[in-house]
Amino acid sequence: MTDQPRTHRSHTRLHDYSAVVERALDALDLDTKARLLSGQDMWTLPAVPAIGLRSLVMSDGPIGVRGGQWSAEDPSIALPSPTALAATWDPELARRAGQLLAQEARRKGVHVLLAPTVNLHRSPLGGRHFECYSEDPLLTGVIGAGYVRGVQEGGVGTTVKHFVGNDAETDRFTVDNRIAPRPLRELYLAPFEHIVKTARPWGIMTAYNQVNGATMTEHRPLVAEVLRGEWGFDGCNVSDWVAARHTVRALRGGLDVAMPGPRTVFGPPLAAAVRAGEVAEAEVDDAVRRVLLLAARTGCLDGAPPAVPPADVPQGIDGRAVARDLARRAVVLLRNEPVGDGQLAGEPAGGAAQGADPAGRTRRALPLDASVMRRIAVVGAAARDARVLGGGSATVFPEQIVSPLAGLRAALPDGVEVTFATGADPRTRVPYARDGFTLRARYLAADGQLLAENAQFDGQVQVMGSLPDGVTRQSLHAVELTGSYTPQRTGGHTLAVSGTGRLRLTVDGAVLFDDQCAPAGGDPFEAFMHPVEHRVTAELTAGRTVPLTLRFVPRALGLGEGLDVLNFALGHREPQLDADAEIEEAVRAAAGADAAIVVVATTEEVESEGFDRTDLTLPGRQDELVTRVAAANPRTVVVVNAGSPVELPWREQVPAVLLSWFPGQEAGAALADVLLGSHEPGGRLPTTWPARFADAPVTTVTPADGRLSYEEGLFIGYRAWQRSAVAPAYAFGHGLGYTDWEYESLDTTPDSVRVRLRNTGRRPGREVVQIYLAPAPAPDAGAPERPDRWLAGFAAVEAGPGESAETEIPLPARAFEVWSEPDGHWRRVPGVYTVEAAHSIDDIRLTAQVTSG
Repeated sequence: MTDQPRTHRSHTRLHDYSAVVERALDALDLDTKARLLSGQDMWTLPAVPAIGLRSLVMSDGPIGVRGGQWSAEDPSIALPSPTALAATWDPELARRAGQLLAQEARRKGVHVLLAPTVNLHRSPLGGRHFECYSEDPLLTGVIGAGYVRGVQEGGVGTTVKHFVGNDAETDRFTVDNRIAPRPLRELYLAPFEHIVKTARPWGIMTAYNQVNGATMTEHRPLVAEVLRGEWGFDGCNVSDWVAARHTVRALRGGLDVAMPGPRTVFGPPLAAAVRAGEVAEAEVDDAVRRVLLLAARTGCLDGAPPAVPPADVPQGIDGRAVARDLARRAVVLLRNEPVGDGQLAGEPAGGAAQGADPAGRTRRALPLDASVMRRIAVVGAAARDARVLGGGSATVFPEQIVSPLAGLRAALPDGVEVTFATGADPRTRVPYARDGFTLRARYLAADGQLLAENAQFDGQVQVMGSLPDGVTRQSLHAVELTGSYTPQRTGGHTLAVSGTGRLRLTVDGAVLFDDQCAPAGGDPFEAFMHPVEHRVTAELTAGRTVPLTLRFVPRALGLGEGLDVLNFALGHREPQLDADAEIEEAVRAAAGADAAIVVVATTEEVESEGFDRTDLTLPGRQDELVTRVAAANPRTVVVVNAGSPVELPWREQVPAVLLSWFPGQEAGAALADVLLGSHEPGGRLPTTWPARFADAPVTTVTPADGRLSYEEGLFIGYRAWQRSAVAPAYAFGHGLGYTDWEYESLDTTPDSVRVRLRNTGRRPGREVVQIYLAPAPAPDAGAPERPDRWLAGFAAVEAGPGESAETEIPLPARAFEVWSEPDGHWRRVPGVYTVEAAHSIDDIRLTAQVTSG
């Protein structure tokens, strides 16, 4: 296998499918047409063999393709989080990721990917921001367009989501987001517009929320008039799951498909509405045409060639290689200060110091020089149990995960000892059983007959959408998670069981838990995603393998007709010291090491779909851990494993801080590449990081009386920080490399800029050239209010030591325009603009002026 895709066409072919679509439509009766607009189950649309229509299969997957079962039975490649992808500032890398996901989709029989998510980071409290790209609409749109191109070049459709205004999770099903016309157009609609016009997605997903009084599944002004009319979107509009509420209003609002099925507002209710004269059959036909067009594009309709011929589909992409490359290129080096010239731990007097290069000059903390090191301390629960993806519908089950600890151990020479200490574990739930466990899930009938058996990646058994082959709701009685565990430590091991139903845990022949377990609340989705956890202790001996079985008899097997769901889990935690002793152990390990690598992280209880954050603090005692370790070892490097901003109160106490985001399954391998210098950190911040949550410009995500007013207007993210008297911890676009760049020249025209720069360091490197526009002060009081500057374009360059590079970056017409509210159109604002070539928004290197007419 190779990580380079086969040569392919740059764009999917634009077939005229109208004749084949009309023939298929003419052969359908009203009931079949109405049924085609309604999911037949959790993930699929019905087939109609009479017209050669096969069932369209959809799947969640911004970072990996789940497939129909959402279980470990069919593992998925897990790429880094969307914030990581945006941190690369590389639309071609996003395209490559899309091509890989299309390959995964085809392998799993999926025709439409429910991604990407292009809502904005309005407030850092947004609980699902790890699944979005950026606070900036241009960066979001460009990265999203690259992703869409890549997926659709693989012959798989996309549904860009969530259209529009799903920028927080609190009351997302009902909230009415009140957004004025200018910010709606210039910020929140802008990424969708860019993607629709430049990448031509085959689908859009409408959001749960309302915008200005109308729910998005019924929002005719935004869907029918703006999306379809003004932008020319010709694809299929799919509801978010269970978002559609009213048959007639949804159809007339522009919704084509109501998911999931089989009971939705379309199907039989829609046919009945036509017969009652509440809606015209011609309106149904328009929606069916768009569904048939999607089927034709994805190769699911006989007589219609797929939009991408099989010969043009990228093949042979190495998923692990792509995941690793994306993860290391997304790492943002926030801080990299010089370290002292003191000798390394255990080094004889006069030995070479880590802080000095061969010429005797002081070196920065990173990259680490393994050739002069004897011992490295790795600290933090997330270093051993990596958090590689966010919670909720973005979750997939990779075949393997490389933790930071494992990645460093594999990459370091044999002569370097790697020690590990947990230090502080922020998790409130016991992690799923994984290391040392060999597990299988056995699906059993009431008489004990084995219906299906699958290997398990870890201790979570989860199904959402369809049960394994050979298993039905009627035949399934129990599931047994069974296998063995070989402990590495002697002592009291914590085992946790969770699930709604009867749970019985047997370890080494002894029953440790046997009880009927009920959900904590009345929300069935919450009960499914986060069932109550019950803990027991087992005294185990290191090296002695023990058999174990967790038997689960579910209380129910669905969230409704056709929605097969199953979720129970076995968790495990090794014997631990008390919290104070854990930190002391980490401090001792760090004090005796040449360098300390501390990995801090958020947890699924902090960042996940379904709820927003309440603050930006790292959970548990992780801040205390970093402070204590940094005091013990001046060569402390901190890796922040989070999908969106967290407070870093200790950031100036350590010489180096890296941001790895949620880095995907190759987390540890990519991190080792960056720490040891075989690759440089290539990432730049796609969103501003505040020093304190209280400093953030937008802190309200909770509706009042059902409404959330976007009172800040245009001023979110860096647009708002420029008006603040307080500086953020790290500005938009910030990110360091392992070399230095001199910006030599900036040439401008009204349509583009040309930047020349030189690598003045001693290593090859990559620089992201960012172009900002800053308008001159408005001469009259009636001029539209605008930010001090905004991102107008960007491009990455690479060069070796001493080499120069040049890039030309277009200045799009939209960068000079504002949305005119009185007459409802885009208006170019004439005047003088300063063009700024920058390393980040607060690090301007060169300026020039252009005049806009």
